[in-house]
Amino acid sequence: MKQVTEKLWISGQPSDADLLAASKAGVRRIINNRPENEDPAQPGMADAAARAGDLNMEFVHIPVVPGRITQEAVREFQAALGRADGPVLAHCKSGTRSLTLWVIGEVLDGRLAATDVDAIGARLGINLTGAKDWLRANS
Repeated sequence: MKQVTEKLWISGQPSDADLLAASKAGVRRIINNRPENEDPAQPGMADAAARAGDLNMEFVHIPVVPGRITQEAVREFQAALGRADGPVLAHCKSGTRSLTLWVIGEVLDGRLAATDVDAIGARLGINLTGAKDWLRANS
């Protein structure tokens, strides 16, 4: 897990041990940004929701196909993060889509300058070129 803000953490597909650690760290909501059946090895959504529920964490599914981020998905992500009663762990296959959704929303709402996107990516070790391309094409 990589901490983005006080409220947001991102990761690749979490294991059961990762979910337990997140729960113990105070995470209250899981946001899954992977489409169902994106990878044969990923858990199904019903199983993922049950695992989160067993650890007293809410589960939100906002599927995003790689390279196909929509403004609707950005707004759903922001709403799910904003309504969370405590820290959130957002995940996808690598963490990039989850971070991209957050970055785009923050830039669109003026809480983050587009010129700061590279620094955030560098701090977290994630290439945010896709977020910058999306912002150029959609702003």
